[in-house]
This record gives sequence, structure tokens and C-alpha cells, in this order.
Amino acid sequence: MSGLLAAAAVLCYALYRFLNWFLTPIHAARARAALEAEDRRARETWLAASTSDAVHLSVVIPAYNERERLPVMLREAAAYLSAQSFAFEVLVVDDGSSDGTAGVAEALGRELFPGGELRAVVLARNRGKGGAVREGALRSRGAWVLVADADGATRFSDHARLERAAMDESAGVACGSRAHMVGTDAVAKRSALRNLLMRCFHVVVTVVGGVAGVEDTQCGFKLLSKRASAAIFGALHIERWAFDVELLYIAKRLGFPIAEVAVTWHEVAGSKIDIAADSIQMARDIACVRLAYLAGVWTLPDEF
Repeated sequence: MSGLLAAAAVLCYALYRFLNWFLTPIHAARARAALEAEDRRARETWLAASTSDAVHLSVVIPAYNERERLPVMLREAAAYLSAQSFAFEVLVVDDGSSDGTAGVAEALGRELFPGGELRAVVLARNRGKGGAVREGALRSRGAWVLVADADGATRFSDHARLERAAMDESAGVACGSRAHMVGTDAVAKRSALRNLLMRCFHVVVTVVGGVAGVEDTQCGFKLLSKRASAAIFGALHIERWAFDVELLYIAKRLGFPIAEVAVTWHEVAGSKIDIAADSIQMARDIACVRLAYLAGVWTLPDEF
């Protein structure tokens, strides 16, 4: 009898630990919600200090310890943006970096954007890529918000293709896509494990995450209309790698059309993703997101 009780106790403890781990995204979202009033005040101060000129494009660049890769990306972005006729702003969101990323961004801003178009948002603690993107997007003033990775893996000038597709298809969200590269050497040269996890992840996104019809959810090059950006990022909960899936799930639920656009992409060394560990975490987060919405723990606005 005592053996059965001991086994039951071990099983209950294991179940408790699993549920606690599985519900981590919900716990994290609650913790962040408690700081929302402070974040809102910081955004209001930021926007009050911004210029009043109409901005067509806001570029949001999440950056965590990116002092090495950021300069290449910003130089390419500056070359493209300076040749355009529209007004723009660049927000580099330093996600609690310890390598002086914000200082590098500001120095490059003075060199590459003499009109003061680049500003660095410095987060006191690391929130994760999704948290950094969310904070940057909610501080943006542009009619369009472009999210671009700091590694510069996607050709920046492909912005024009995304905006053209978004306008042609009346889309609220235009996603850069690498799906057309599946049969190319860039993918074939990856490890068998990485390619297997990529295919499994797509199944999880479609079946568990409820985001069907988007071949590449994880490309870090996305364009959102101002209305879509405010509604989606205002409702976003996930702050880690799986935030792209929740972003698209919210877009679908709120009725924003999604365009998927092939972009020019190349792999850049220095990725901070641990393929095995982060794949498990992302699958967990996606399942938790879907459950949270289905159970009514998380809700979406009726009006936006």
C-alpha cells in the first residue's frame, strides 16, 4: 500500500511539474501584464519625444547582443531607405543586451541616418524576440511597420515587394517567405535533423497552431499596416521564438488578409537558436497559445 502511495505521489509531482512547464507562456504573459502600465507610460514618453512629421514606414529591428551583425544590416537598410522618397524611422530595440548593442546602433545612426531617423529603444531586461518586436511596433508611427532581423539575412530592398503585395491584395500582413527555397542548396546543405525539425514544425503550426495556408511563418521579415500592427501587437502574448505563430493566428482571427511573398534570403552565422531545445519550447508555446484562446483564457478585442 505504501508503495502505491509513493508511486502516486511521484506521478502527481511529475504531472504538476509538466503542467507548470506547459503553462509557462501563460505565467509569463501574466507577469508582463502586471508591468503593462509602466510600459504604456514609457511608450507615451517615447512618442511625445518623436517628431510630428508623417512617417510612411517604421522599421523595427529586434536586437540581442548584435553588435557584430547589426552594422552590415543597417548599412544595407540605409542604402535602400535613403534612396526612397517617403519618410521613415528606424527603431533598433536592444533587448537587454550585454555587449553594447544600443551604443553601436546609435553610433551607426549618427553616421548613416544624419536626419535622426534612427533611435534605439533600450529594454532593461531581456524579453525575447517577440517582446522586443512588440515594444518596437507599439512605439512606431509609420503607416506601415516592417519587422526586420538584425542579422540582415533577408535582402532589405525586398520591402518594396512586400508593400506592393500588401497593397495589391489589400492585406494587413505581408510575410517574407523562404518556402520557395526548400529544394535549393541553401536548405539541402542543412543538417538532416534541422530539416526534419523544420518539417515537423510546419505540421505543428498548421494542425496545433491553427495557422494554415502560410508556408513560412518564421521568416523575420514581415510588413504590417498600422491598423493591423496596433491590433495584433496590442493583443500579442508570446514573447519568445513562437511569437510569429501567435501573430499570424491573431491576424487570421481578426480578419486581416495575409500575403506571402518570396524574398531573397541567405543564412548568416551567429544564430542564437538552439535547434533541439528551442524547437521543443516553440512546440510547447504553440500548443499553449491555441489552448489559451480556445479555453477563453486569452481573448481578442471585438473592436480595433
